[in-house]
Amino acid sequence: MSLWELCLVAVGLAMDAFAVSLCKGLSVRKLRLRHALLCGAYFGVFQALMPLAGYFLGARFRDLITAVDHWIAFALLAVIGANMIREAFSGDEDAQNDSFAVRTMLLLAVATSIDAFAVGITFAFLGVEIVPAVLIIGLITFLLSAVGVKIGNVFGEKFKAKAEILGGVVLILMGTKILLEHLGLLG
Repeated sequence: MSLWELCLVAVGLAMDAFAVSLCKGLSVRKLRLRHALLCGAYFGVFQALMPLAGYFLGARFRDLITAVDHWIAFALLAVIGANMIREAFSGDEDAQNDSFAVRTMLLLAVATSIDAFAVGITFAFLGVEIVPAVLIIGLITFLLSAVGVKIGNVFGEKFKAKAEILGGVVLILMGTKILLEHLGLLG
């Protein structure tokens, strides 16, 4: 996986955290730099740790399923991407909560990084170098989440659904590319 592809996957994964950050920014009356840094740190760290955990689990079972790994990668990324798109169109409003307490932020960080665990499993099947991958994912998520708080505070709900749709499409396209490459249909 090239650096460019890895950055696209990172952006796709970060879209859930970005969307939640938009809501956090929307819920805060007086925005401080601390709010943006907290969101960025929580979401960035969890988005980096979850693929690492998934990678180690996937690496343990890689030899058992090497013949179908590209189908698994495609299925995981397609399901994650489709779910993100479905959530964007569902119309369910996330509860706006202006709390930045540890418990609140931990729950949000775990909830937004579960997809990253599945991507980590995919990385193990593809033989992706995990340390640079998790660093890129964590950094991009940190930046997008921190910026998302500010954007949410300024523009409100306008970009939330679009961010989730974009993230979903990126993940589906990456899964399709992986499948087509392994089937020899893409050079």
